[in-house]
Amino acid sequence: MKELLRTNDLVLISFVETLLKEADISYLLADQGISAVEGSLGIFGRRLLVPEDEAAEARALLRDAGLGAELRS
Repeated sequence: MKELLRTNDLVLISFVETLLKEADISYLLADQGISAVEGSLGIFGRRLLVPEDEAAEARALLRDAGLGAELRS
């Protein structure tokens, strides 16, 4: 799995999940538990992961949606 983005922005996560679902790209939203435990401090971001073989397509999709600045390198 490749990390696509890491954020505490729930709206951004929801938007990206919708984009990936519509494009039929598999993903995993990691670190939800630790983010909930730490409350609203914003220390731990949620990580959105995609399979390696779908990473290039997912990155292009997010760039096309204007989210290129949010992508992890």
